Amino acid sequence: MKTATLFNHAGGAGKTSITLNAGYELAHSGLRVLLIDLDPQANLTTWLGVEDAELSETVHPVATEGRPLPQPRHVHGLDLIPSRVDLALAEAIMPGRIAAELSLHQVLQPIQDRYDVVLIDSPPSVGKLAALGALASDTLIVPIPTRNKGINALPGLSAVMNMYHGLRPNLHVALYVPTMYDARRGHDRDMLELIRTQLSPVADPLPQRESIWMDSGLAGIPVSAFAPKSKVAEDVRQLTRQIAEVLDLPYVETTV
Repeated sequence: MKTATLFNHAGGAGKTSITLNAGYELAHSGLRVLLIDLDPQANLTTWLGVEDAELSETVHPVATEGRPLPQPRHVHGLDLIPSRVDLALAEAIMPGRIAAELSLHQVLQPIQDRYDVVLIDSPPSVGKLAALGALASDTLIVPIPTRNKGINALPGLSAVMNMYHGLRPNLHVALYVPTMYDARRGHDRDMLELIRTQLSPVADPLPQRESIWMDSGLAGIPVSAFAPKSKVAEDVRQLTRQIAEVLDLPYVETTV
């Protein structure tokens, strides 16, 4: 079982979009996929059409009491551990538990044979829930907007990584993903070149095509199911192929 956490302490980088749509693509190609929503904003959960999750279905009992992973929801051919707004309460409880940040990593071990890949959507913060997600895996996938805020977040990311290495020495970034890219903007082209110069490995940029992303989100359907022939779906399949490559996963590109 491969486990990867979509991680960036800045908001609006594209973590949720990539988690959902790459996860759907991998599941649609025949892999057994588990998605875990660690963000109390629950955007991944609602994007998948789940509106009625109970707190007991989230990672809250894992993080605060060390309980086993809850029974997941099955949606769009994949499994989901959902989130909800009061998952944020775990941030106040976790400091009272020894090594609480390693709880998710520990409960994933008994289900190694159940899934081919686990993708974790971490919250836009450097709090306890973000640590829970990062430390659950040896591999991070880091979306970086081709904007100043994306580049400016990199020093903070390095500092956080150094802190996490104390608990998970093998933790590393498997792939940086430039997001919100608009090739018509000179600024975006400059930022992409800077990302490619400073970081490795770097995926092909994920272009900014807002309307279909928004419409598929409102419909509660992954992009490749909502508009399988669209350029956005092509972008998603290309990125999924690159994610599968760095995670050493067999991915057969398909269309709905």
